Amino acid sequence: MKWEFPGGKIEPGENREQALRREIREELDVEIENLEYFMTVEHTFPDFHLVMHSYTCSIAKGEPVLNEHVALKWLRVEELDQLDWSAADIPIVEKLMSGRG
Repeated sequence: MKWEFPGGKIEPGENREQALRREIREELDVEIENLEYFMTVEHTFPDFHLVMHSYTCSIAKGEPVLNEHVALKWLRVEELDQLDWSAADIPIVEKLMSGRG
């Protein structure tokens, strides 16, 4: 199983932050705050090209509930390399672990 950070597509009429708030609410049933842009990753998979804008944030309200995924892990930064990450997420993991964020 490959691990991914939560998030998703920007819908018409949304900006990046609005989309992330909606996606996190739908996927994990929590409200987030303190969104801070982290980095953009571009990755080409065999069947599509992905442009992913990543943010750091904190939970403002609620406890994570799996609404759309099969597993959830909450890790310290130094533990991130324990998981088998999706190729598109690896640059984010590497930047987080390097302390450049």
